[in-house]
Amino acid sequence: MSEWEALLLGIVQGLTEFLPISSSGHLILVPWVQDYTFLKEHESFNKTFDVALHVGTLFAVVSYFWRDLLRMAAGFLRTLRTRAIETTDERLAWVIAIGTIPAVIVGGLGEDWIDENLGEPWMIAILLIVFGLVLWHADHRPQRRNMTGLRLRDGLYVGIAQSLALAPGVSRSGVTISMGRYLHLDRDTAARVSFLLLAPITAGAAIFKGFETIQEGLPDGVVGPMIVGMIAAAISGYAAIAGLLALVRRHSYDPFVVYRLMVGFGALLLIATGVLPATF
Repeated sequence: MSEWEALLLGIVQGLTEFLPISSSGHLILVPWVQDYTFLKEHESFNKTFDVALHVGTLFAVVSYFWRDLLRMAAGFLRTLRTRAIETTDERLAWVIAIGTIPAVIVGGLGEDWIDENLGEPWMIAILLIVFGLVLWHADHRPQRRNMTGLRLRDGLYVGIAQSLALAPGVSRSGVTISMGRYLHLDRDTAARVSFLLLAPITAGAAIFKGFETIQEGLPDGVVGPMIVGMIAAAISGYAAIAGLLALVRRHSYDPFVVYRLMVGFGALLLIATGVLPATF
C-alpha cells in the first residue's frame, strides 16, 4: 500500500465520516474506481486500516468538541451521584450513551453477516440514492427543538438509526441527522448529536481492534501509510465538522442529497455499461 493511496483514503474518510454521504461506502467505491488491490488482497488488514482511519476522525471529534465532551463526562458522573438528570449537559450525555447501545448490539451480533453480504458497489450505489432521498425528506421537517430540548428517548431513536449505517452506503452521519430532523431537531443540533455519537463507538472499536492487531500482527510496510491515513483523516475530519456546522446554520442539506444521487446513479451507470464490475 502506497502512502499516496493512504493519504487519499484518509482524506476521503475524514470528509465523508461527517458529511452525510457515507464514509464506508466511499472507502469501497474509491478503491473500486481506482483499482486499488492491496486492501482487497489483505482482507484482515482492510478492517484494521478502516478502524485506524476512524481513529483519525475520533481525534477530529475530540479536538473540536473537547469542551463539550468534558462537560458531558462531568454531567454523566454527576447524574450517577445525584440520581437525577437536570442540566442540558447531563441530558446530552445520557442521549449519547443510550444512542450508542443499538449499534453496539447490532454490530456485535451481525458483524460477520454484514461483512459477507453487504458492501458491494451496486448495493452502495442503491443505498446512497435511497438514503439520500430519506435525508431530503427528513430535512424538510420543521425545526422545533434545539439542544436544550433533547429528550432521552431521542437517543434511542437516533441510536437505532445509527445501527442501519453498518451497511456501507447508508452513511452514519446521514442517517442519524435524518432521524434527528424527523424528531424536529434543528439542523445544528441534529449534526452535533450525530458527531458526538461517533466518539464512544469509535473508541470502543479502536480498542477492540487494537488487541486483535497486536495478536495477529500487520503486513510488512503498512505502518507508514497507516499513520499518513490517520493524520489525513484527522485534519480533513476537523475541517468537515467546522464546514458542515457553518453550512447548516444557514442552508439545508440539499447539496449532499444531490451529491449522493449523482454518485449513486454514476456508479450504477458504470456498472450497467460494463466499465466497472458490480462487485469489488
